[in-house]
Amino acid sequence: MGKVLIIGAGGVGTVVAHKMAALPEVFSEIMLASRTKSKCDAIAKKIGGNRIKTAQVDADNVPQLVALIRSFKPDLVVNVALPYQDLTIMDACLETETSYLDTANYEPKDEAKFEYKWQWAYQERFKNAGITAILGCGFDPGVTSVFTAYAAKHHFDEIHYLDIVDCNAGDHGKAFATNFNPEINIREVTQKGKYWENGKWVETEPHEIHKPLNYPEIGPKESYLIYHEELESLVKNFPTLKRARFWMTFGQEYLTHLRVIQNIGMAGIEPVMYEGKEIVPIQFLKAVLPNPGDLGENYKGWTSIGCRIKGLKDGKEKTYYVYNNCSHEAAYAETGTQAVSYTTGVPAMIGAMMYLKGLWKKAGVFNVEEFNPDPFMDALNQHGLPWHELHDVNLEFE
Repeated sequence: MGKVLIIGAGGVGTVVAHKMAALPEVFSEIMLASRTKSKCDAIAKKIGGNRIKTAQVDADNVPQLVALIRSFKPDLVVNVALPYQDLTIMDACLETETSYLDTANYEPKDEAKFEYKWQWAYQERFKNAGITAILGCGFDPGVTSVFTAYAAKHHFDEIHYLDIVDCNAGDHGKAFATNFNPEINIREVTQKGKYWENGKWVETEPHEIHKPLNYPEIGPKESYLIYHEELESLVKNFPTLKRARFWMTFGQEYLTHLRVIQNIGMAGIEPVMYEGKEIVPIQFLKAVLPNPGDLGENYKGWTSIGCRIKGLKDGKEKTYYVYNNCSHEAAYAETGTQAVSYTTGVPAMIGAMMYLKGLWKKAGVFNVEEFNPDPFMDALNQHGLPWHELHDVNLEFE
């Protein structure tokens, strides 16, 4: 049906490649490209069947990206590289008039900041070029945004309160490790918290607000209010929201390590001089921490991610909880990765499938909640991320 270029050969890229390769009727040709071609070759070899072509590309280099896109001629570029590289890849897609999909919004390298403004600024250029950009098609952002759109379409006349809840109840056996790129992960969880209430953003100190929340089949886990990028697009696209928050679980040992890392300056993003060379502390830390891609083999337990929603239906107050639980062991058995990579990579594949089937295809730049959620929700059940819904239950909102 279509040709896809995947950029990025980490854990998420591994999952995307595996899942696409299993659907030749949708993904007729696949190329996997990364700065390190040997990583792509190893993934392609494991998948087998000559399903995956590989290439070397520097995702910071627009001319290199343009040359690769022009050579392979994909229908869609799937960006699962670093968030720093979103804009260079979007520039290359514009220059070659190729549609684009990513899983995380752009972050400037010199500032730990989530904001869609840089990518939303491409709207007119993508529209004029007649190509599609699908933003934030992982799990959160991604599935959580589709969950919200599905709830708005089928279960509510107005959504008033939204809590996105993200629990990783797994154990990888390491003293300290991050579940995805350490540099991005640590920047994300150490910035100030922020949530939407009564038409404005409320800022909090990092991890200032926390409480135990109960997760299905898992039980109570201490959950911390942090800022996450999908809140920005959801409050824009669902203007009836009175409050929108994002909660994530962290173990005490993880938080203790994180405080030490911050206190000794190892989370810093400003270069420092060391033996006559400039190094960025957080990049050095990334080099010595466990590789997230190697955690899967010994990872046990589950993730649980979902949306807890309260609003009005037919003039009456209604509550609704839609979620997915994913097993680390099952994810590893299927793709050789842990569940955090799996829950990001599967939705990226599904978003690409939605595009190639013409179901999510219109000129311009769009967040996933701006498309029809129904075929995406059906595909989640078919491709490894089944979802469950609970109606009129206690959402632990206060």
